[in-house]
Amino acid sequence: MGAERKIKIIKRNTIEILTEKELMDLLETKKNLSAYYGTAPTGPVHLGYFVPLSKVLDLTKIGVKTKILIADIHAALDDLKSTWDELDLKAEYYKKCIELAFPWEIKPEFIRGSEYQLEKDYQLDTLKLSALTTVKRATRAASEVTRMKNPKVSELIYPIMQALDEEYLNVDMQIGGIDQRHIMAFAREFLPELGYKKRVEIMTPLIASLQGPETKMSASERMSHIKVYDSEEDIRTKIKKAYCPGGVTQDNPIIQICQFIIFPVEGTMKIERDKKFGGDIEFGSFEELKQAYAKKEIHPADLKESTTGYLISIFKDVRAYFDRHRDILEELGDTFQ
Repeated sequence: MGAERKIKIIKRNTIEILTEKELMDLLETKKNLSAYYGTAPTGPVHLGYFVPLSKVLDLTKIGVKTKILIADIHAALDDLKSTWDELDLKAEYYKKCIELAFPWEIKPEFIRGSEYQLEKDYQLDTLKLSALTTVKRATRAASEVTRMKNPKVSELIYPIMQALDEEYLNVDMQIGGIDQRHIMAFAREFLPELGYKKRVEIMTPLIASLQGPETKMSASERMSHIKVYDSEEDIRTKIKKAYCPGGVTQDNPIIQICQFIIFPVEGTMKIERDKKFGGDIEFGSFEELKQAYAKKEIHPADLKESTTGYLISIFKDVRAYFDRHRDILEELGDTFQ
């Protein structure tokens, strides 16, 4: 597969790449490229996580070696969203959710932050980078990722360590949501100060809340999200009640689920309809589906019904695993169930 074709796949469903020129140079000059996506094990794993993860899936399909960082230490640094005692349980929970929720042809390599972030060289680099970083600059880098209500020192260490992860994971690219932009820009600015190279940063959009554009997808708002192990009944109920006005594609969570999850996994999407409404119709690309919906050629109820079926199918393995291991969810607490 040529560089032009690869960059088209990489750019699909992204909102920004720092920088596209550097990405093209990598694709043309280097073999055996690698990338990572990092996630701190804090709250329940829901659909929002699978926008950047679908990009990881894309990269595996074009031969990029991918790594998933379960950033356990970061979860505690972020105002103790996970306590130190919870890290082992939550890290293993995240690993299971991610590895079972997608039909990986080639599974990413899973790494926990605590496997290398406590080593002498990493900690020395953390101190070196902290000596180069002002409180104002660290605050800006952390502002859209950590809680920052009454900022702890650990929340300012968070972006410093995330920058170093690129070097210590020995990757060419980092994948993350657009909310990670300040940290990614920080890494590109400061890693060269330690003699390390800048990485290509690939940013994906954030998915809208199921309740509509004026609400936030939140673990505490049950109807705003779908956990990857939600029951079939819960998926049906949440999708049925989700915001999805006819003809509207902007900030439409059902349209976004089709774009960021169903098409990257399935490649096509079939909408089942009664014959009197035109019968079943299959779309070979998301753009075809989007155009048809914008023209009101597809009814919201039909789109929701098909979306429900695909989600039930895609997440069947992770749902089955946690059906057998309800004790894990019970130990994690109410918000995970």
